[in-house]
Amino acid sequence: MYLDNSATTQVNEEVLKEMEPFFREEFGNPSTLYSLGRSSKNALNQAREKVADAINADAGEIIFTSGGSESDNLAIKGIAFKLRNKGNHIITSNIEHPAVKNTLKFLEKLDFEVSYLPVDENGIINIEDLKESIREDTILITIMHGNNEIGTIQPIEEIGKIARENKIIFHTDAVQTFGKIEVDVEKLNVDLLSLSSHKINGPKGVGALYIKKGIRLEPLIHGGGQENGIRSGTENVPGIVGFAKACEIVSQNLDSNYKKLSTIRDELIEKILSTIPESYLNGDRQKRLPNVVNFRFKAIEGESLILLLDAKGYQASTGSACSSNTLEASPVLTALGLDPVDVHGSLRISLSPESDNFNVDNFVTVVSDAVSRLREMSPLWNQDTDYEAAMCSGRGDKCRRC
Repeated sequence: MYLDNSATTQVNEEVLKEMEPFFREEFGNPSTLYSLGRSSKNALNQAREKVADAINADAGEIIFTSGGSESDNLAIKGIAFKLRNKGNHIITSNIEHPAVKNTLKFLEKLDFEVSYLPVDENGIINIEDLKESIREDTILITIMHGNNEIGTIQPIEEIGKIARENKIIFHTDAVQTFGKIEVDVEKLNVDLLSLSSHKINGPKGVGALYIKKGIRLEPLIHGGGQENGIRSGTENVPGIVGFAKACEIVSQNLDSNYKKLSTIRDELIEKILSTIPESYLNGDRQKRLPNVVNFRFKAIEGESLILLLDAKGYQASTGSACSSNTLEASPVLTALGLDPVDVHGSLRISLSPESDNFNVDNFVTVVSDAVSRLREMSPLWNQDTDYEAAMCSGRGDKCRRC
């Protein structure tokens, strides 16, 4: 059972069928004038309409990109470079996706100033902190809609109202929320919004950036002037067509999928917490995505748990796939105020509409057995052991005492 859909999803069969003609028969460059090119151009226009409809936008407000990371970069850098004469201050949260966080670190090297808002123990920012952070030179607020690790949903609509009242551009990364909950750019009061295809059963390498009419960005990629001159380069027509079809499918099934996934999610939370001693839910219990749950288990290593689950046929993760190459404690979980020692024992489960045959009872039994096995081998589970000192000497991590 594949349980890492926040990392990527399986491409839908209908999406594949929609894409196939554009690899062979309809392979024309949409920038050309002859019939083969015009056919691709028409497909591109239709795809733009479908993506726009899915988020209640106009087709002219959609720019196609290579994915969520490029959309985030284009939104943040595009505004920063365009408005640097008006100000150099940007506001964000301390649990953003690396595509946002590392983009802001880059801008700080160019003398932009960034305020990182803390989150509470559930991963939600304090609106008063946001208000107090606003300055005369604030040009951009970028806060993600739903967190990719813990599934917590931010009060984006309220943040958007505050941004508008202060005439500040507002961007949100909706990569994880789109297709799981309603994403309506008008209701959310956003100026810029990032989307990704491969999180909604579409192909990899395709995404979009919603740019509200009237907002101007400095392009990052220069060339032939495609995508209204904002993102040059020949469009990935097969990928874009597939992305649009995926948008169409998730929009049609949004309500039914929400009910199905949230039911499985709630059952999973209840049974894990009631079955496994010293297990905890990371993130808000109610304000969360229907398909994401993140647990932590005392005195185990998350990486070891992932391997034991994989041996039993369950593919899950300890957190963001974009940070899986490092063994450092998750910045998101650490930002919740958790002990870095405990953070290492985390497990993220992310479901998809294809999770119909997911047997929660069987999975909980497998997780419980794996956690018990790891604890039997761990000196940290011995009640007579100095927990922090053992963890420090065992891993080389700094405990609170050190």
